[in-house]
Amino acid sequence: MKFEALALKDSVGSEIRTDVDSLLTPEVAGKIRQLLVERGVLVFRTLGLHTEQQLALSRLMGSLREEGQQGLLKITLDRKLNARADYLKGSFLWHIDGTHDDVPPFASLLTGVTLSETGGQTEFANSYAAYEELPQETKDRIAGLRVVHGFETSMRRAGVEPTQDTLAYWRSLPDKAHKLVWTHKSGRKSLVIGCSASHIEGMDREEGQQLLQELLDWSTQPRFVYRHEWTPGDLLIWDNTGVLHRAEPYPLDCGRLMHRTTLLGEEPFA
Repeated sequence: MKFEALALKDSVGSEIRTDVDSLLTPEVAGKIRQLLVERGVLVFRTLGLHTEQQLALSRLMGSLREEGQQGLLKITLDRKLNARADYLKGSFLWHIDGTHDDVPPFASLLTGVTLSETGGQTEFANSYAAYEELPQETKDRIAGLRVVHGFETSMRRAGVEPTQDTLAYWRSLPDKAHKLVWTHKSGRKSLVIGCSASHIEGMDREEGQQLLQELLDWSTQPRFVYRHEWTPGDLLIWDNTGVLHRAEPYPLDCGRLMHRTTLLGEEPFA
């Protein structure tokens, strides 16, 4: 069995060196899951998983969300393959998936299939580490605050032009208020922030938005961020409950295509 883990940065990210046969065993998949929670994002360079292998690994790590084709979703701005391609513009902004839900996805697995010649790098910011290194004065200030997150908020910030139908869909997803500081079952704490964060309950709107921007700027400092330069066949897995992520903009007509599988959430925002 081949398995080696190398830290990419002190606060976030590990490169995993293994082969496909080893990866698709319960023993190694279990190690991967444990490391994922510890390191936030895992990188497997040029692994080249095909669809069935990615689905199998996902099922070994958790409960697969049913979407796309048997649980595998094609991430592309090509409208022939993705009817809601415009929504992916929201991925250019820092975000956590599922902030309009009570229970967000646990993790996502993303394989690079066809890449853009320019742009398309993906960045990950460790929200656990960012919270842990906040000054105590700031921790005291934000303890107990609740933030309102909205799907429409993220879409408008991404510059997605609404039609009558899309606006109705956005507004069919009600805003959700979550604690700004998420205390996990493990006892660790992370920040629930990003482009979907509209305002802080009970706080002057401008003051609240300024605080949210300050926290986002803090959390996305280079020391908390891993930036991935894609090579075809790369696999990335990230812990959506403790890591913010975004893709750098790329040409909308470049044909960039990624295969994503998502693991169902196991812990509600609290």
